[in-house]
Amino acid sequence: MQYDHSKNRVEHPDPIKAEVKGTLPSWLQGTLLRNGPGMFSVGDTSYKHWFDGMALMHSFTIKNGDVIYRSRYLCGDTYKSNTEAKRIVVSEMGTMAYPDPSKSIFTKVITFLSHTIPDFTDNCGNNIIRYGKDYYATSETNYIRKIDPETLETLDKVDYLKYLTVNLVTSHPHYDKEGNTFNMGTTIAEKGKTKYTIFKVPSAAEGSAQETPALKNLEVISTIPCRSLLTPSYYHSFGMTDNYFIFIEQPFKLDILKMATAYMRGVNWASCLKFHPEDNTLIHLIDRKTGKQAETKFFTDSMVVYHHVNAFEEDGHVVFDVIAYNDNSLYDMFYLSKIKEDSEENRKAYSRPKCKRFVLPVQTHAQAPIGEDLVKLKFTTASAVKEKEGKIHCQPEILCEGVDLPRINYNFNGKKHGYVYWTSAEMSPVSSKIMKFEVETRKSVEWAEENCLVCEPVFIGNPMAIEEDDGVVLASVICTDPEKSNFLLVLDGRSFTEIARAYVDADLHIDMHGHFIPQYN
Repeated sequence: MQYDHSKNRVEHPDPIKAEVKGTLPSWLQGTLLRNGPGMFSVGDTSYKHWFDGMALMHSFTIKNGDVIYRSRYLCGDTYKSNTEAKRIVVSEMGTMAYPDPSKSIFTKVITFLSHTIPDFTDNCGNNIIRYGKDYYATSETNYIRKIDPETLETLDKVDYLKYLTVNLVTSHPHYDKEGNTFNMGTTIAEKGKTKYTIFKVPSAAEGSAQETPALKNLEVISTIPCRSLLTPSYYHSFGMTDNYFIFIEQPFKLDILKMATAYMRGVNWASCLKFHPEDNTLIHLIDRKTGKQAETKFFTDSMVVYHHVNAFEEDGHVVFDVIAYNDNSLYDMFYLSKIKEDSEENRKAYSRPKCKRFVLPVQTHAQAPIGEDLVKLKFTTASAVKEKEGKIHCQPEILCEGVDLPRINYNFNGKKHGYVYWTSAEMSPVSSKIMKFEVETRKSVEWAEENCLVCEPVFIGNPMAIEEDDGVVLASVICTDPEKSNFLLVLDGRSFTEIARAYVDADLHIDMHGHFIPQYN
């Protein structure tokens, strides 16, 4: 039996106690929050793209060897509008909706003239992020929704635009050890300029109440001019080390004029994203202290990147790993019609992901001759060739192929890491196995089970750990065999062998990303 991606999932807001088989480590205490699409049809209308489905959050709370499960739909404005109308009336990236079927073309023109940048959805179904002491469901629009991490209740709607002029914001921020959050967004055509902005949201003071959003104390760290006013680059994440941010301005671009007229033309916003293989990819290196970009211009060949793995500094170089695709065909792969068809021909049409390692030499190279490879590290074959003064062409080393949804021990974020945990990307919207990858040896070990679909693996470190991989890996598993129960999988981080599973009598769904909130005794 196959997993039906277009089926509406049942929420379970009341706690369900899981049946734990095996032994959970005594130090493993906390809540794993997950987020992803769960409702794909309302009344007689259906979403066209899997990413568009209305957000369904779920959580696994682990305490003293027990596991409690909950799930709840994000009850935002989008959810309320759709359910009250008994049809989809709020547009998503891959599904254009028309609130009133009788809307005339004249009304559509007025809408276009009044709103060059459309008012986006608050269906925040991509990730769970933290600002200060608060947790938010997020996608990539200017709206996020505060949630109660214990009950999964939907709380305040927060508009980034009240604190910073950004129309699009990533759902993959970074956190430092002081509890500060770093993120970046795109400002579209403000006063004749389109730019990317990196910002910091300070942590909340210990013991202080946080009645207003932590975003109120937001600090702009850096602004980066877009190389094209009306076609900013799409990006899903960015990199951060102790001293630098890494931003990839890729030739996967959003056409603002087409986006502004999409409603009038009766097409979805996703059609306004276009990959330009003839263009190169710019790599921006930004100093975290000054906010200034490196004077050297780093670039590489065209590619599409969604997920950064990690970045670190080594002997005057910045090293960063990303999951890269040859084109943007991954998005098309998740149209529900394509998923339903699931043909070998369709799967072969999609670009196979590669984990690429890039190296940026940050020291001055004024004396280096043209054509010299400036990478002096011995542990990588990545190159950075001086093309002319101030311009360096970077070629990556391929670490691994056919993988995505990377997670590391986040204590090593910005540091040199030895291990990555990710899913196998088998040219299918779901994965049947997860893997642990050892960076130095390039060797992998995997976990897989027949009739099981595995979501993104999340590494949780032992608080007393000395070794990087001392911890556990958590992943929710959906069984396609109706005779078997879904479960939370718990693997030992070092051996990658199963130590426990928590069976849940509930309709688990394939999710996207999430956040673990530790609870220390």
